[in-house]
Amino acid sequence: MKENSFVSADDIRSAFSAAMSAMYRDEVPAYGTLMELVAKVNADTLSADAVLKERLKVTDTLDRISEERHGAIRLGTSAELSMMRRVFAVMGMYPVGYYDLSTAGVPVHSTAFRPVGEASLKRNPFRVFTSLLRLDLIADERLRAEAAAILKERRIFTPTAVELTEKAERDGGLDKADAERFVAQVLETFRWHDRANVGADMYKRLHDAHRLIADVVSFKGPHINHLTPRTLDIDRVQALMPEYSIAPKAVVEGPPTRHCPILLRQTSFKALEEAVSFRDADGGWKAGSHTARFGEIEQRGIALTPKGRGLYDRLLDESRRIVRPAADGSNARDYEVALASAFKGFPDNWAEIREAGLGYFSYSLTEKGRRTTLPGRRDLDGLIADGLVQFDPIVYEDFLPVSAAGIFQSNLGDGGQQEFVASPNQKRFETDLGAAVLDEFAHYAGIEKASIEACLKALTAAVAAE
Repeated sequence: MKENSFVSADDIRSAFSAAMSAMYRDEVPAYGTLMELVAKVNADTLSADAVLKERLKVTDTLDRISEERHGAIRLGTSAELSMMRRVFAVMGMYPVGYYDLSTAGVPVHSTAFRPVGEASLKRNPFRVFTSLLRLDLIADERLRAEAAAILKERRIFTPTAVELTEKAERDGGLDKADAERFVAQVLETFRWHDRANVGADMYKRLHDAHRLIADVVSFKGPHINHLTPRTLDIDRVQALMPEYSIAPKAVVEGPPTRHCPILLRQTSFKALEEAVSFRDADGGWKAGSHTARFGEIEQRGIALTPKGRGLYDRLLDESRRIVRPAADGSNARDYEVALASAFKGFPDNWAEIREAGLGYFSYSLTEKGRRTTLPGRRDLDGLIADGLVQFDPIVYEDFLPVSAAGIFQSNLGDGGQQEFVASPNQKRFETDLGAAVLDEFAHYAGIEKASIEACLKALTAAVAAE
């Protein structure tokens, strides 16, 4: 087969993202309402801020925002995680970062599968935050063994999905017909199933240990538990959600409202209580319910350097030492005030953030710069001061473990359940994954460095050619 007959990984990812969104809209009608709200807020924001709209156009990120999504799934075994890595690779998505959620009392560790190249991110930045259940953290040894036995018996991928993944690996890609079959078959892994794999008594035991454990172990597959659109003004979305008959969580996770957004802010609506059926002793089905799937919205800001991330973590800790947000939202206003106060220590101006080395930026020539050639290389700050080079924030494409845990807990709850001691184990996670996770900081630094080199090369190219 000729290489040029293959569908690109970016196109397969885009097709899968669209199919996932359509499926989730059918399964969770409130998701469609959420999409309408986010579209309105984004349009209003761009209409009111011509400068923002122009910068998004120049950096090729305006078109991607309306299509941008991230999803989340929870897997039960190392075999599931390893196969999921191979499936996502066909879509040009790779594991970036390691997240230990046990630090926040959630018995999983995770990575984010996403595209990593700048061109692929601009084409479609679909991400899936993928968690692996930590059975080793379940205190009840008998329950741990029973959960492992249940998970061992299930098969979350269709035979055709596995076959097509192997074909893509063997041949180096998929043609149009196979790519369409691949998308349809992999979609089945993420579909909701309202019949549990376990009886009501086992479900209760799993649920009593932790609701997330019950969600992972009790069902046929890792149903997508949310799809998240990106907004340009999460505070406006939060304020408008009740008008759309959507009850938001009390506190937006992440940094406070800022003129220059950093990292990631997230909010959500409460998880749905859905009718499910459990096996009974006679081989029939018994009616019950399960709470898992919810709606989430995010606002993305600049990717921070290790120095910037260290400052962010310190300020977040500082705010939570003053006021820790209550699960019921009773102290939401006090927490927001404490958060805003703490983050006065983080510059809220792009130039100051850049000069302090706190964030990653993409550099490009100004109109003046495009008309200029220089006899030799100049330092970057001088080129900026002379109006030859400009800079734009690089979008943060990843996640925050404290925020992820906050979203999980606000929707699933953990009151009265087993407390989990922080237990990071990246080496074990990577062994189960079958690959090392990529370093997010290295990728942002690479994008920034490449943009600087492109500017310097363009400014000196004409002279060098003489």
